[in-house]
Amino acid sequence: MSSAPAPVELERPDIAEEVASDRPWLAIVWNDPINLMSYVTYVFQAVFGYPKSKAEKLMMDVHHKGRAVVANGTREEMERDVEVLHSYGLWATVRRDD
Repeated sequence: MSSAPAPVELERPDIAEEVASDRPWLAIVWNDPINLMSYVTYVFQAVFGYPKSKAEKLMMDVHHKGRAVVANGTREEMERDVEVLHSYGLWATVRRDD
């Protein structure tokens, strides 16, 4: 009489790990002593298509708070956005949204 093989426990993915990997990433623009506020507003409109009022609000956050989150999305999207912001001379970084 042959015996059936013992059941094998399959490794299950940690759900918290899956959710964590889905968290969006942020593109952050930092204040700098070089770029004029009007130029930063222009860049936000040109790069992201923001209306002037939103671009100005974000620029004021950069100016007064030292930084502003200007976009969120996948890591790849945010890396592309930051690269474009760098091409305009802005100081920008990518960070995971915690």
